[in-house]
Amino acid sequence: MENKDIYFMNKAINLARLARGNTKTNPLVGAVIVKNNTIIGEGYHKYFGGEHAEEDAINNAVESVYGSTLYVTLEPCSHIGKRNACCDLIIKNKIKKVVIGSRDINPKVNGIKKLKKAGIEVVTGVLEKECNDLNRVFFHSIKNKMPYVVLKSAMSLDGKIATKTSDSKWITSSESRKSGRMLRGYLDGILVGINTILKDDPSLNTRIDNLRDPVRIIVDSKLRIPIDSKVLNIKSSAKTIIFTTKYYDLEKYNLLKDKENVEVIIVNEKDNKVDLSEILKVLYEKDISSILLEGGGNLNYSMLKENLVNRVYFYIAPMIIGGKDAKTSVEGDGIERIKDGFNINITSIEKIDRDILVIGDVENVYRNS
Repeated sequence: MENKDIYFMNKAINLARLARGNTKTNPLVGAVIVKNNTIIGEGYHKYFGGEHAEEDAINNAVESVYGSTLYVTLEPCSHIGKRNACCDLIIKNKIKKVVIGSRDINPKVNGIKKLKKAGIEVVTGVLEKECNDLNRVFFHSIKNKMPYVVLKSAMSLDGKIATKTSDSKWITSSESRKSGRMLRGYLDGILVGINTILKDDPSLNTRIDNLRDPVRIIVDSKLRIPIDSKVLNIKSSAKTIIFTTKYYDLEKYNLLKDKENVEVIIVNEKDNKVDLSEILKVLYEKDISSILLEGGGNLNYSMLKENLVNRVYFYIAPMIIGGKDAKTSVEGDGIERIKDGFNINITSIEKIDRDILVIGDVENVYRNS
């Protein structure tokens, strides 16, 4: 791997990151076109349904791309979907060489074979790990037809998310809270249980310029949500989806069914509660490929128990709260044996103001992640 390949692929990766939160079930892709060791075109897939990175880079080129080298973070598509096939565009413009980071796992894509058949030189695996990490959400959702789920929680050193009187404002610093709101903007949806709505009446938005709000997703098996809840009345481009069961309140349903920007979906029940696995499948069909789980202890435990959580973000404040009745980030019935615990592969630890952010992947998730 040449140093120049690493340099230009890093450029493409940084371009791809600019679209975080806007591509839904599509991947994050960046592209750089190089001629005589000089960048002549840059592009990235900016939003779901928009120009692909290769197309954007070619359109932005300041001179002819004939005989150039294209650096792209993901294998170019060879099929026609919402856009024309990128391979055809590359071949048409007589690009000489294509350097690829990740191979596309979508079975419809066979871009490498098509490019080679057209006589174009293809190099693969440049910064492959970094390019794979860039699209962990995309790869997961394609394999499993379910969104990638990130559990986020803010807690004290002893794992408490509130005191015994339910006071929780604020355990972590303002910088940590801003970091958490940015996560909302990077993921497609935010998921909470009805108890969070009843207790905190949150808005579940980002409140950060240039970051769009996630779809608000409420698990409410009996439809107890108050009509005046903020999530039902907030002015936002994102909608609120409420998942309920056959046990729903009919009067409440009639009030909600025609409410603007609100959708009520009745799903199967599991142990008299909403079937969590089913709602993830429904959300994937609605082009939601990533979810931020900001549930209370019971919902968090249920999601973990059903192997539906892929990654955790734990914001830990340097304080001790104590109290056997104080709420913790994961509750439910809990495990009986240590060997059955939910093991986390820690991938990052960073300091945010006075707090520590621990990021990790949940091990032994039965789905492909």
